[in-house]
Amino acid sequence: MNPRYEIRYVALAAAILLSSCRGDVAATAPAPPRVSVVTVRQSSVPVTTDLPGRTSAYLVAQVRARVDGIVLKRAFIEGSDVTASQLLYQIDPAPYRAALDSAQAQLARAKANVEATAAQAERDAVLVEANAVSRQMYVNAVAAQRQAVADVAAGQAAVQAAAINLGYTDVMAPISGRIGTSLVTQGAYVQASAATLLSTIQQIDPIYVDLNQTSVEGLELRQQVATGRLKVNGPEQAKVRLILEDGTEYPHPGTLEFTDITVDAATGSVTVRALFPNPQHVLLPGMFVRARIDLGSDDRAILVPEDGVTHDRTGRATVLVVGADNKVATQAVIANRTVGANWVVESGLQDGDRVIVSGVQMVQPGMVVQAVPVASDTQQLAKERERK
Repeated sequence: MNPRYEIRYVALAAAILLSSCRGDVAATAPAPPRVSVVTVRQSSVPVTTDLPGRTSAYLVAQVRARVDGIVLKRAFIEGSDVTASQLLYQIDPAPYRAALDSAQAQLARAKANVEATAAQAERDAVLVEANAVSRQMYVNAVAAQRQAVADVAAGQAAVQAAAINLGYTDVMAPISGRIGTSLVTQGAYVQASAATLLSTIQQIDPIYVDLNQTSVEGLELRQQVATGRLKVNGPEQAKVRLILEDGTEYPHPGTLEFTDITVDAATGSVTVRALFPNPQHVLLPGMFVRARIDLGSDDRAILVPEDGVTHDRTGRATVLVVGADNKVATQAVIANRTVGANWVVESGLQDGDRVIVSGVQMVQPGMVVQAVPVASDTQQLAKERERK
């Protein structure tokens, strides 16, 4: 073969081989990884604060003995609801009824003495003018009449006191509410001087919830009330919701009553009191609850699904953002609270940013990716509202 043709054949074979290799490389080049992204938008998000607390009765009345005596009977069922002025106990009234009868007899004697002394004073007033009796006798007669009048007043007071003591033998409920355990039984001796505790009544509808708040949070709360952002009365007053011990939400909302003016030196916290209706008596005094106070709304909040936010060892929150060139970049954000299944991003993102929510583990900053949009919760809610 001609050497010149041989060289051509070798060059042609090399070109064909090189072209085949380039085709294989192009065919095996990996495609950009697919990731799911959410286009975040500014939206209005309610601002809430969660505080721990315990329930306490709206009214508490300790039922105590006000006279000495033997308990004859108990007229209620422990743990039942009682009404104001309902009979609870009866203490032996016999000695107090006798004391009342004696006081009434003394009063009748004093009134009779008033009539006799008044007649004597009138007679001596005539005789003293005729010099039939001495001036001293007349003065004594007038003094005796006045003393008799004072004895009547004292007798009336004694009768009233005896009647009051007799009334105390019927121990009545001072308030309406639920009564607890009876601390005395029939036949027990009770004393007024020792103020023997008989039982306790608690009104639990409505019921108080005393919440613990740090002094810093308390300062912010008072500032929000002062600026009018948080309403504590009127139709727009702040609502408070309760989360019970089992994690369920209490069905009845409450209202803020007041914030204590003293900071606990040991804990650095203040007490915030809320009032809740309790018609079914679900809430009992002493229960541990968590209260969620609505503080208003943030109209410039950005919601990011929880899967799209990660935290490093220092606790700093970051997200992976896909830019206009489809390259991945790490963005530090401030996200301190959640709403549902989303983080509320306060800063670090702009309206329209694309945040990776699926496939985060497959990509690194600087990589080119294929972004597949996923509807966010806020967008889905907006579509549902439009359909309705």
